[in-house]
Order: sequence, then C-alpha cells, then structure tokens
Amino acid sequence: MKRLALVLLTGCLVGEADPMEGDTGDEDLVDTSAAIVAHATKPGVNSNECTASPFNCRFHAGGSRVVNAANSDSWAIMPGAAVRDGNGNVLSTETAAHMTFNYGQTRSLAGKAHALALTTSNGSAGWYPFDHIVSETSFRADVGNVDAKDPNQGHLGCYEIRNSHDAGIELKKVVHDSKVGPDGHERAGDYQSLVRANGKRSANLLFSVPGFGLGGATTDHFPAGTKFRRVDVPTDFGHPSISIPLWIQNAAGRYLVRSGSMRFVYGYIVGAGVRRFGWMALDALQVSGGCP
Repeated sequence: MKRLALVLLTGCLVGEADPMEGDTGDEDLVDTSAAIVAHATKPGVNSNECTASPFNCRFHAGGSRVVNAANSDSWAIMPGAAVRDGNGNVLSTETAAHMTFNYGQTRSLAGKAHALALTTSNGSAGWYPFDHIVSETSFRADVGNVDAKDPNQGHLGCYEIRNSHDAGIELKKVVHDSKVGPDGHERAGDYQSLVRANGKRSANLLFSVPGFGLGGATTDHFPAGTKFRRVDVPTDFGHPSISIPLWIQNAAGRYLVRSGSMRFVYGYIVGAGVRRFGWMALDALQVSGGCP
C-alpha cells in the first residue's frame, strides 16, 4: 500500500525528488557478473527475450543490429543527409560511407522514414533517412519495427536530461569482464549526457539495461534539457528500477573489480509528438518539472 500511495502522490509533484528513487537502496541491484547464466531470457512485454523485467528486453531473438544479405551490419549509405535527434532536429550532416543501424528502430521525422544509426558523424546515435541507404529496398525488408511499451502502472517523478556528466564514472564498464578495452564501448559514459561533435550534450533512451547480454541497446537519442517522465514498471524484485554494478580494471587489466553502481529507470520522452518509452540512467537525468 505504501508504494501505491507514493505512485499516486508523484503525479502532482513538480520539481521535487522522486520519492521512489530514494527508497530502494541496493535492493534493486542485480549481480550481472553472472547475468547470462543466472538471468535467462523469457517472454515479456517489450519482446520475447526479456530478463529482470518484462520491459528489459532484446529487440528480438538474435543480435541488436540490422543485418544485410551478407550477414553484415554495415550498410552502404549516401552521405550528406542530416542526422536527427528524437525531436527531429538536425544534429549533424553525415560524412561516412557506411552506417550500422539498430534493429526495429524506425521513425517518421521531417516527412521521411528514418532508421536509428548506432554511430554517426555527431559521435552519437541518431536518425538517418531510408532514402540515403544504398540498398533501401533490402533494408526496408530487414529492419523490422519494435517499440518499447507503456506499463500503464502510473507516473512517478519528472526529470530532464542533464547538461553535465560525472567524469568520475565515465570510463568504468557496465559489463563484467569487458573485453573491448579502456577506449572501447560498454562504458558508463555511453549512458550519460555527453558533449557530442556538434558541441552539445545529449543522451540515449534505451530499449534494454546494459550488463545482461541484451545489448544495452539504444531506442532513441535526445538533447540535454529534454523532459523524461518516469513511470512505474514491474521488475523481478518489486522495485521500479534496475541497478547494475560498475567495473574497473584489476592488476591484470581485466574489468573484474566492483566500483559503484548505476541505476536505470523506465519512462518516456515526447519527441516530435510521439511518446518514446525506454530506460535511462539516473546519472543522465536531473529532477525537473513540467513533464507531459
């Protein structure tokens, strides 16, 4: 009953801390050092490949990227089109000749079909138009469409993407025993609000929480200042959040030493008139008001 009362109260809080966030401590912490074995996937709401929550899922069975007939996730593109954020605003002009796209992530922006590219000339995820993908017909057949869903369990606090980040955790890894090295991905910074090539900060909205072998996959990308309405979401341990350990190197250079944690919350952003649901790291957010 206490949790229900809190959910009801937060609908009218403006610019105040989310009371649910402070109640969990480490009770929502999952030992992801054994996640692939201990947290087998099962059918959920967002897909048939979920763990720890029916809303923490892979896009689909298999990998997180759109693959072509050659089983490659590298798609030839025509450079020169605008890379857009989830509001439809231009982030940069793409200069590369190839892009990698996340499976099932499509949107209509600026009057055109767009797909979500994992890396762009902005140094971030971003939306790129179908009509600038060389094998557009093949891509349309392979991309699919998967959107994160509304749990319909009530609003929690109001946040916005912060215009700063914690450099002290940026290079820590979200994956136990990460093999990609200190300059690779799987960093806590991948889930923070970072300065991009356009000189502005932005952050990822996620389809899945990292560390579970689900891909920690991005579903959208938004600039600092964007409102994020947190919502109540079911998890296997009864708290509306998921925390994972962060890892630093041991003497042998392996990411096996526990060093803090990172909490992820579920909610939505209204971008270009569309509610986009997903997970965000609390480290990418700050308490705000005026959420839709």
